[in-house]
Amino acid sequence: MEIEVDLHTHTVSSGHAYSTLSENALAASRRGIKLLGMTDHAPSMPGAPHLYHFGNLAILPEELYGVRVLPGVEANITSHDGDLDLPTLYLSKMHIVLVGLHVICYPGGTSEQNTRAYLKAMENPFTDMMVHPGRPDFELDLEQIAHASAKLNIPVEINNSSLAKEKKGARENCRRLARYMVKYKGPVILGSDAHFWDRVGEFSHALELVGEAGILEHQVLNTSSERVLDYLATRRKNRP
Repeated sequence: MEIEVDLHTHTVSSGHAYSTLSENALAASRRGIKLLGMTDHAPSMPGAPHLYHFGNLAILPEELYGVRVLPGVEANITSHDGDLDLPTLYLSKMHIVLVGLHVICYPGGTSEQNTRAYLKAMENPFTDMMVHPGRPDFELDLEQIAHASAKLNIPVEINNSSLAKEKKGARENCRRLARYMVKYKGPVILGSDAHFWDRVGEFSHALELVGEAGILEHQVLNTSSERVLDYLATRRKNRP
């Protein structure tokens, strides 16, 4: 399975990442990535950029080193009701909106509360894709999430970074999620979640899990830049 799109990457603007957009785009070009998401953390993450960062994304070039760049955000769920930490005015300008749960940004809760927050965020018309539900920080009903992904046609991420050796406790959750994605046949994305340029376009752990679980190639959205762009265009047509 060939992956030609990496939609989940961070730059120095996130505060805890270490490469520039230009460095990430050059790395993407060298790895054969055709479409690159620039998805720095939204403001409730410590060290994340000010709202002005997201208001000024239009100045960025559409292409760097032959790679098309999608300026966007990794928004944080901030409540049990699935509220996001980027105002609608800014969400509406993003080329891609990833959404996930993060320690510090979200108050925590029971499995039911966490799952409800995740599902409510998934229903937000400005949400394009949901990220790293396999992380062990918050207990989630992964079967409900996989079912909702198929029902709403919202891709859920298998996060390569979560499966890396320096991360602990996510692998079994990611395995269970992958099996549920096979069961309900919802759309999947693979994300590098790169915080340094050398991890842009790195999907080896995620691809191994995809093969192990039996996720079908047509379920994986970022095998094709055209499929990703068509999907995002459809999402924008359906926004309020």
